[in-house]
Amino acid sequence: MNPAVLYPLQPDHPELVAPFAALVRRTGARRLWMCQSFRAETHQVLAYLAGAGHTVPVGTSVTLLALRHPYEAALQARSLALLTGEPVVAGFGIGDPDFVAGLTGRPYASPRTAVRDYLRSVRALLDGEPVAHSGPYHHLHAGLPALGHTPRVEVAAGVLRPGMARTAGEVADVAVTWMTPPSYVADTLRPALAEGAAGRACPPRVATAVHVVVDRPGRDVRRLALAATAGHLRAPHYAAMLRAAGLDLDEHDPAGTADALLRHRVVVAGSPAEIAAGLDAYRRAGVDEVVLNPTGVLLGEGVHAAVADVEDILDACRSFLPDAPQHAASASPPESAGHLVG
Repeated sequence: MNPAVLYPLQPDHPELVAPFAALVRRTGARRLWMCQSFRAETHQVLAYLAGAGHTVPVGTSVTLLALRHPYEAALQARSLALLTGEPVVAGFGIGDPDFVAGLTGRPYASPRTAVRDYLRSVRALLDGEPVAHSGPYHHLHAGLPALGHTPRVEVAAGVLRPGMARTAGEVADVAVTWMTPPSYVADTLRPALAEGAAGRACPPRVATAVHVVVDRPGRDVRRLALAATAGHLRAPHYAAMLRAAGLDLDEHDPAGTADALLRHRVVVAGSPAEIAAGLDAYRRAGVDEVVLNPTGVLLGEGVHAAVADVEDILDACRSFLPDAPQHAASASPPESAGHLVG
């Protein structure tokens, strides 16, 4: 298991993300992931970083279907592969129904159908195939211009519950999960992915974003765990998933909720070595790519503290996990001193 790194916020400027890109290049971490951003747009930030010399594998976790046509989505993903010269994971998700309605006039009547059709079109375009599709959620009769060899682009679906896992099993190369405890991945999502992938050579591999907090002197780990997860805990579908996974969540008992998040490894905290051991539970649950998510520390202490946490965890993983990366030999470009928080 070679951990990847997530920049989890919506940046106002690409230089906010540059220290994370430099960390990936410096350490040989598996990939730099970014989420959907409505500030500096995700693909443009990653292209900027490539132009600044941060040519690392990248992933989007996840961009929203309603924002772009599948043809544009395939073109953006392939462009990132060309600009970075590295593999790309192009992740896609449904988004909030009210947001979808605000752009398209109505929410998706069948989110699973929307994802299935969208990913099939994007995958075919990336494979150089012409697409002829007229469905309820998009119309496409076109193909991308042929190019020479480009790095591989994997198509990913955001997955939280078994139904979407079955859909991802049908059409995705990667299933991207967020805040899903190891037991839930092993007992609920992996069987659903395998069911959906019946008839395929193998089910999608699983990439899971995991909140991490190094327990340092003066830090309140419970507070940082709650800060990192607060937005998702307020979302009914995330709360329902976590309760289904066995977590006792009580908005009137924040300390108890924090303890549940830590006990079930939704947030993995402790020394770097203890975190590396905790992450191994995800490997044993069938997660192929653990994505280190330092949201709590990034919000509470800034970018430099978050990068230091992730680098220490990567160092510990090299000792604990046999296939974790060794330090890259080449030096990274210097990090800009501007536009940084903390």
